[in-house]
Amino acid sequence: MINVTVYYTEGDAACEEVIAYLEEINQEKPIQLTRIDITSDFSMMEKYKGRVPLVLIGPYQLKYPLTKTDLLVSINASEDRHQKLNEVDERYRERVKRGTEISKTDRFTLWLSRYYMVLLNLVLFIYIGLPFLAPVLMERKLDLPARVIYAVYNPVCHQLAFRSWFLFGEQPYYPRALAEIPGVKTYEEVTGLNSGDITAGKEFVGNPQVGFKVALCERDVAIYGAMLLFGLLFMFTGRKIKGIPWYIWVIVGMLPMGLDGGSQLFSFFQGIIPFWVPLRESTPLLRTITGALFGITTVWYVLPIIEESMIEGRSFILRKVAIINHQDRK
Repeated sequence: MINVTVYYTEGDAACEEVIAYLEEINQEKPIQLTRIDITSDFSMMEKYKGRVPLVLIGPYQLKYPLTKTDLLVSINASEDRHQKLNEVDERYRERVKRGTEISKTDRFTLWLSRYYMVLLNLVLFIYIGLPFLAPVLMERKLDLPARVIYAVYNPVCHQLAFRSWFLFGEQPYYPRALAEIPGVKTYEEVTGLNSGDITAGKEFVGNPQVGFKVALCERDVAIYGAMLLFGLLFMFTGRKIKGIPWYIWVIVGMLPMGLDGGSQLFSFFQGIIPFWVPLRESTPLLRTITGALFGITTVWYVLPIIEESMIEGRSFILRKVAIINHQDRK
């Protein structure tokens, strides 16, 4: 018996017309008719809003307007196709079998489609929160767990002290003298270290006078902080924010950060590069702005794509659930 699924909304005249056709066909030629009201689940509302009535018959999708004859032709074609494939194609028989049971993977997919944004935001919160815990632990003289956090984040961030935030000190940051920020003490001034010594810059975590550095640099804090803020906004607005084009991501997100960060590299090669190459050091403000732009545009581009995929998978499994429940009631 061929399964026929109709997506509909209550009280819609076109939906009622198509359902009436299908009920007539079911009297003449038994079919497995499954009705799914799209208002019963947000993902189906997102996917099928403005498209109902929509009828799925095997591999065929029939959109309104359609007639009883259109439905019969598709049902007969689907029956012929099913019979032929069922006789010769083992993989087809396996797919049909999987369509009659709800697997653990199906249940996990349904759960993930509901709560993936909660998980993602929780991961981002922990990821950006632990680096701030490191200076708190250092300030309380709990050096060992603090050093563990610094070590864990070392592979994913340069942790240069002159490009990091500090807590519990005289200033929230200590820039290189090359940055020429008026009114603040420089990294060289408070540490006595040469800012060209990258190893020393990574290893210096602070002291009670200057405070202790966050285990992620200023730009990374901005990137992941912006991702978390947008992720929360995306979740609390019902995951309905539309994505941005890829070129906006590149122009607004990637280019400013690439230019700001890349142009600093020359400053570590003084005496080697030609004199006419400009040497510069970015500022905490610029790192925060460019990092935040990259973080926001990245998730703004990616999250709607993930949501679309989640809706697709969830709708497929909910259809399977509806068909199986219909069979069980018989």
